[in-house]
Amino acid sequence: MSKSIAFVVSGLFVAGNLFAQSEPQQSPAPVGESQLSARNPPPLDPKNMDMSVKPQDDFYLYANGGWMKRNPVPPELSRWGSFDELTDKNNNAIREISEKAAASQGSGQANNGKAAPTDLQKVGDFYASGMDEKAIDVAGVKPLEGEFKMIDAIKDRSDVLKEIGHLQSIGIPALFSFESGQDDKNSAMVIAQASQGGLGMPDRDYYTREDEASKKLRGQYVEHVAKMFALLGEQPSQASEHANKVVALETSLAKASRTRVEMRDSEKNYNKMKASELQALTPDWNWSAFVKVLHLTEVADFNVGQPDFFKAANQVFVGVPVDDWKAYLRWQLIHSLAASLPADFVNEDFAFFGKAMTGAEQLKPRWKRVLATTYPIIGQLVGKLFVAEYFPPEAKARALEMVNNLRDALADRIKALEWMDEPTKQEALKKLAAFSVKIGYPDEWRDYSALKIDRGPFVANVIRGNAFETAWNLQKIGKPVNRREWRMSPQRVNAYNNSTMNEIVFPAGILQPPFFNPKADDAVNYGGIGSVIGHEMTHGFDDEGRKYDAAGNLRDWWTPAAIQAFMERSKAVVAQYASYEPLPGSHINGQLTQGENIADIGGLKIAYSALEKMLSEKGRLEKIDGFTPEQRFFLGYAQIRRENQRERDLKMRLNMDSHAPSRFRTIGPLSNLTEFQKAFELPDNCPMVRPPDQRVNIW
Repeated sequence: MSKSIAFVVSGLFVAGNLFAQSEPQQSPAPVGESQLSARNPPPLDPKNMDMSVKPQDDFYLYANGGWMKRNPVPPELSRWGSFDELTDKNNNAIREISEKAAASQGSGQANNGKAAPTDLQKVGDFYASGMDEKAIDVAGVKPLEGEFKMIDAIKDRSDVLKEIGHLQSIGIPALFSFESGQDDKNSAMVIAQASQGGLGMPDRDYYTREDEASKKLRGQYVEHVAKMFALLGEQPSQASEHANKVVALETSLAKASRTRVEMRDSEKNYNKMKASELQALTPDWNWSAFVKVLHLTEVADFNVGQPDFFKAANQVFVGVPVDDWKAYLRWQLIHSLAASLPADFVNEDFAFFGKAMTGAEQLKPRWKRVLATTYPIIGQLVGKLFVAEYFPPEAKARALEMVNNLRDALADRIKALEWMDEPTKQEALKKLAAFSVKIGYPDEWRDYSALKIDRGPFVANVIRGNAFETAWNLQKIGKPVNRREWRMSPQRVNAYNNSTMNEIVFPAGILQPPFFNPKADDAVNYGGIGSVIGHEMTHGFDDEGRKYDAAGNLRDWWTPAAIQAFMERSKAVVAQYASYEPLPGSHINGQLTQGENIADIGGLKIAYSALEKMLSEKGRLEKIDGFTPEQRFFLGYAQIRRENQRERDLKMRLNMDSHAPSRFRTIGPLSNLTEFQKAFELPDNCPMVRPPDQRVNIW
C-alpha cells in the first residue's frame, strides 16, 4: 500500500465550459446480486495451497503454491498477483460501464450541444475517443502541431522558462515538479511545492549506476529517445544527436537528485522559503514569470523539497544551449503523451518501458490502456459510476466496524508497550483517536462540469484533462486545506495513510475479494483487509509517520528516551530485511523499505489482536476446511500477497520500490509472530520462525 501521500496530487490536470451546471450529488444505487455473486469467489480455496510444502519451511509456498503454479504472469504484464487479479476484475467492470456509456444515445454529439453533457456522456466520449485507433493513427501528431510550434518559436531562455511553465500547465513536469500540497508544519494550509524531477526514466539511479546492466539499459534508452524523435520526422543523424543531448541533460538533473532513501526523510525535504529566498537560490529562473504562466498570482511561500537540486537545475538551465532545451521539451511532450498517440509511438514506448525495463512481453489490449488513462484525468467520474454498480452499502459499514476494532486493538497495544514512556504514549493515543477514516468513496464528488470532453482527437482530450487537473490542483495554493478531499480514485485497488491529514483511506476498489469478502468468516477478512487496515494505521507510527502529530503537523512529540527505544527496534527491521536476497547478489534495501516493513509487521499484529479480542467476545469459530480461525487468519494474510513476477521487474523494484517483494512481505512479518508459530505448531529453529532474541516487536 502507499504510505503517506508524498505525491499529494501528482500533477496531471483544464478549463472548459465554466458556466455548465454540476450534477446533483447522489449516493450509489443498490448493488444487484448478479454483480456481487460474480465477484465473490471462495474466501480460502484449498487448491490455491501446496500441501507438499511444510508450513515451517516456506509458508508463502504452502499458502499460495497451487495458485502460483496455475497463474503465470500474463504476457502483457511484468507481475501477476492478488492486486492485479482484482484490478483486472475492476477493469472489466469499468470497461462494461464505459462501453455502455459510449453506446448511449446521450453520448457524442447526440444532444447537438443543447444541454450540458452529463458525467455518463463524458465517460463515454473519453472512452470512445481513446478506442478509435483508426482516427488516432490517421491524425498522427497533427493534434500537437500547436504545441510543437510553441517549442519551435523559442528564441531565448526566457522563452524556455515560459514553455516549461506551459508544459507544466498541461500536466507535463518538465525540469522539475510543481504542485500544491499541505504545509507539513501548518497542515491546515495549502502551500506551493517544488521538487526534483524532469527525468524520462523512473529514477536517478538509472542514470548514475555503473554496473553493466545499467550501462546497457542507458544505451537502450538513448536509442529509444532517438527512435521517438525519428517518428516525428527527424533524420537518423539528427534524431541521434538530439537523443544524446536530451539524455545528457537528464543525467545532469539525475546527478543532482536525491536518492529514494533520502526522499523518505520528511524533515530534510521540508524547506519553506519566501519567494525572495527561492529567487536567490535560483537567480536565473524568474519565478514570478513562471507562476504567471501557470495562471497564478504571486506565490508568497514555497516548500522547496530539495534545494541542492534547484541550485544545480539553475546551472543546467543557463549552461544548456537553447536548441538543446527545445529538443528536451519536444521529448518531454511526446514521452508524456505517448499512450495517446498513434500506434508507432505506443509500440516504441512499450519496447523500452515495457519490454526492456520490466520484461513484459506484449502490449496490453487497447481498452486497458485507455482505462489506465482515465485514472489521473476523470478518475472520480468513472469511480462514481463504478461504486453505484459494484459497492454495496453493507460493505462500507462492515469495513468501518473493522477499522474501529483495529483502532481499539492498536490503542490497547500502545498502552501495553514496555519500551515507550507514558508522555509519548499519551501523544500516540491522541493521534490514534484523531485518525480520520475514509471508506469506499468521497462524500463529496468532484465537479467536472468545466472539463470539455468530446469525440475528437484522443490526445486533445488527454491534454485538456491534464490541464483541468493542474488548474484544480494549483488553485488550492494559499487556501485552507479541504479535509473532505480524496487523493485516490474509488476504483483503485490500494489504500493509503496521509500523514499531513492524519487520515487512512480505503477505496471501494480494494474492499473486495480476496482482500475483503462479505461472505467470508471473520478470520479470513481480518487476515486480509484487516492487515491492510492495520498496515495503514501503523504508517502513522512508522519511522516517518511518527514525526507527524494528531493535527498532521511535522512536529517532534516524542521524548528522547522513546525515540532511542524506537530507533533500536527499527534498526532491527532494517537488518532483517537487508538480509533477504531475492536474487543472487541482490538484497532488499532495508532502509528504503523500512516504513513499509514496519507497517507490515505492525499491521499483522494489530489485525490479529483485533480478531482475538472479537473471538473472545463473540465466541470461537469452528474449523473450516480443517483450519482453525487462527490458521485461516494467517492463510488469509498470505493469499493477499501471492504473486508471480518477472526477474527483470523484480530487479527494477529492488532498486526503487519502497515495498519489499511480496514473498518477503509474507514470510518477514510472520516469522516475527509467536502467535503464528503457535497457530501452526511450528518448531523452533525452522526457516519460518526467527529466534526469540531476533524477533521485531515495535507495535
